[in-house]
Amino acid sequence: MLGEGHWEEGEDANDMWLKMATYVRKVASEVFGVSRGGKQEGKDTWWWNDEVQRAIKEKKECFKRLYLDKSAANIEGYKLAKRVAKRAVSVAKGKAYDNMYQRLGTKEGEKDIYRMARIRERKTRDINQIKCIKDGTDRLLVKDEEIMDRWREYFDKLFNGESESPTLDLDDSFDDTNRRFVRRIQEVEIGEALKRMKRGKAMGPDGIPIEVLRCLGDRAIVWLTKLFNLIFRSNKMPEEWRRSILVPIFKNKGDVQSCTNYREIKLMSHTMKL
Repeated sequence: MLGEGHWEEGEDANDMWLKMATYVRKVASEVFGVSRGGKQEGKDTWWWNDEVQRAIKEKKECFKRLYLDKSAANIEGYKLAKRVAKRAVSVAKGKAYDNMYQRLGTKEGEKDIYRMARIRERKTRDINQIKCIKDGTDRLLVKDEEIMDRWREYFDKLFNGESESPTLDLDDSFDDTNRRFVRRIQEVEIGEALKRMKRGKAMGPDGIPIEVLRCLGDRAIVWLTKLFNLIFRSNKMPEEWRRSILVPIFKNKGDVQSCTNYREIKLMSHTMKL
């Protein structure tokens, strides 16, 4: 990846970013594969053991090989790994549930019963478990398109108020003539900012985690310094950075089918957060 020309400085920040981001996503899809997407259903893994973990890991490795090369050998290898993993899961889950039911019949198992009840109750309040949402008049919406429109309407009013325009006009008296005297961003500043960024955070729409830039070391620091200075000079940032993923989080009070009982978090580009 480092030897390619996708890390060269450009004249336009948007083009410079897209050239690099597109290449990173291409390499990632070739090496790791691409998931099918869809709703993420929470899976119980408390019953997993070492054998299950090994079988699942082997199945994933076989899938990666199949994604890169759909040869007959890789197809059969993936089918076999899938059968082995399925059997390992079935055996482990059966043993775990047998042990759990035996334990629930004892005095020590009473605490487990209440713990399981609390976990199941929390799951019923999870946004992934809510299939219907009410509109502004408390009418229940069941169609996906109507539900999406309701969320869009709610957050639009939440962020923009009752204004018809989604944009805010700035005061014309703002004077930016002195910005030309601000010094350039230094590579050491980018390096320190990268170190301070937390790992394992949810990604924004660009799908590029901060770990990618950290792994690329000095080459990424040099490129990022050029990109941010170009943004600073041109007063234009990449269009992809303007997008974000808005995730509703239930406040744990009120009607779970009412949008007003949710707070929101925005998932933005990790690079923009630098």
